[in-house]
Amino acid sequence: MKIKKYIPPLVMLIVFEAVAVTLWLTLGNIFYLFNFSYIGISVSLGLFLYIKKYKHARRITQLLVGLYMLIYLGIISNENMQIEGFWYYLFTGVFEAATIHYAVAKIFGPLIFGRGWCGYACWTAMVLDFLPYKTPQQPRKKLGWIRYITFAVSFAFVAALFLANVGNMERIMFWAFIVGNVLYYAVGIILAFAFKDNRAFCKYICPITVFLKPMSYFSLLRIKCDKSKCVSCGKCKKVCPMNVDVTDNSRKRKNGTECILCFECTKACPKKAL
Repeated sequence: MKIKKYIPPLVMLIVFEAVAVTLWLTLGNIFYLFNFSYIGISVSLGLFLYIKKYKHARRITQLLVGLYMLIYLGIISNENMQIEGFWYYLFTGVFEAATIHYAVAKIFGPLIFGRGWCGYACWTAMVLDFLPYKTPQQPRKKLGWIRYITFAVSFAFVAALFLANVGNMERIMFWAFIVGNVLYYAVGIILAFAFKDNRAFCKYICPITVFLKPMSYFSLLRIKCDKSKCVSCGKCKKVCPMNVDVTDNSRKRKNGTECILCFECTKACPKKAL
């Protein structure tokens, strides 16, 4: 039945609406109803447009969610949605937007949709994906260890502010968000051109992946290969922005926790094996 192919966007919408209603009722704040409903609709729209074979489907979702979180939540609402904001609210014991965002999108959510956040919602990748190297032009570097350094630095920065009893922390967090984003974009663009790979920042520097990678290993939503159709042409590996070996259905497949569900591999597969 044709309707069966529309189940994924419907399921995604239901999941986000369930989160939206639950947080609204338990926390008594209608903002969460709007926030997660908006994100759920944006993601579901992207999946729907992909099913309809619209080539810019994922990019539309990326812009809808990324700009919302960067401009509205970050700049207008003064919420630090970067990892420093997560540490800040965690240390203060406040269950606010950044804390909930990390719990849903980057800690527990990946058990369902893996690194889908990176493919459809990240405001850093939203900009980097406009650069010319959408498919890696060079072999992947062994620089993934850098992400653990940036992760530790972000934690140490916020911890040092608390230990020093620095005043006006909310203002500092706002400027940390602004400066942090500028640095992320600058480093991401430089690395993209240096390595001829738009996603170099995601692979080597981004501290968020420290949360995403272990949870993504158990993700329910995964690209799978029908071995009876696969002719080992290698086209899927060539177009994958994250260098994932999608022909291997094992959870231990090469770069398996890096898949951002962009579906470029499924578009490139001549036998529809993915």
